[in-house]
Amino acid sequence: MSNLTSEKEVIELCERCSARVNLQYKLVEEKNCIYCCGIFSKIKDIAKEMVPKLREYNIKTIEVGCELKGSLREFEDYLNPQVSIKNEIKNEISKILEEFGFSDVRRRKVIPDAVININAENLNYNIRITPIYLYGRYIKRIRNIPQTRWVCSACKGKGCQICGFTGKKYQMSVEEYIGIPIMNVTKCENFILHGAGREDVDTRMLGKGRPFILEIVNPKIRNLNLKELEKAVNEFSKGKVYIKLFGFAEPKHVSELKTGKYKKIYRAVVEFERPVKKEELEEALKNLSYKEINQFTPERVEHRRAKLLRKRRTYKIELLLYRERKAVIKIEADSGLYIKELVSGDKGRTKPSLSEILNNPSRVVKLDVVDVLGGLKEFE
Repeated sequence: MSNLTSEKEVIELCERCSARVNLQYKLVEEKNCIYCCGIFSKIKDIAKEMVPKLREYNIKTIEVGCELKGSLREFEDYLNPQVSIKNEIKNEISKILEEFGFSDVRRRKVIPDAVININAENLNYNIRITPIYLYGRYIKRIRNIPQTRWVCSACKGKGCQICGFTGKKYQMSVEEYIGIPIMNVTKCENFILHGAGREDVDTRMLGKGRPFILEIVNPKIRNLNLKELEKAVNEFSKGKVYIKLFGFAEPKHVSELKTGKYKKIYRAVVEFERPVKKEELEEALKNLSYKEINQFTPERVEHRRAKLLRKRRTYKIELLLYRERKAVIKIEADSGLYIKELVSGDKGRTKPSLSEILNNPSRVVKLDVVDVLGGLKEFE
């Protein structure tokens, strides 16, 4: 930028810009200022243009950002003003928007309803509507419902004869049972369910339910009553899915939930190839309790999961019901342990397994998650 001018030369600045530099200058009209190029005379109209767009989304709080690019950024670096034109632009827009009832949150350390970013070089701007995050627990009372929307693998969601031209392998999911009624209330564009782990399609989620966060994308309605949302979801699902909402979450909570290692308690109905004595079964379950389990990615899911060796622990395993070739077993285990394979052995991919200890091929015919031990303590 040194070839633009030198400190010995007189530069043309408007009154607003000249107050920030320690150089010789000639005072000119704002439109002729070589620093801001009259940007401040245009900001009010730009800010007013934002107002109806913000009101479409029931916005109350905002955060304004500004990008300096091209010649404007280079000129600012050269002049090295005591007060940044970038901050001046942000403050000016915030001041105007506050006159229309919007509140800038920069000094309050809270998440805004919308983030506005303006390019000072060409005065283009974009408005990003902040998602709403709801934390709660869900119960899945019936089998054969996936946790999230499952696109048809044959047509990749386009619709075909295999999926009945719906584009989905399963017509409904826990995500949709929760998200659709909330979408109707919030007028949002989309919704995303973030769960603390997931159960198989044919597994029920009972007990207190599984912790989840629903991300509501581009909602137009933000004033939400959690009890009313609960009621809307529970009525819509007609008993298939039940939720309880605990509060409004933040983006950081999604990461905490997804990475949380919560132990789980399962109830499995197990069948044996040959009759087994009750004492023999109880001894096998004792030997399988409080053990480290080496488990390769199960054969049934390796087409969509990386082939990895997982090391997980079991805790207390007990017999609830015995019928020679069938039993009901309660299992407490680490998050991420595949219970069906803990029983079957998965052709040697899981060691030790109940089948291996009994020397009797065994399989889970029904599985329920009866408790998820943990959640976000901030809410519960």
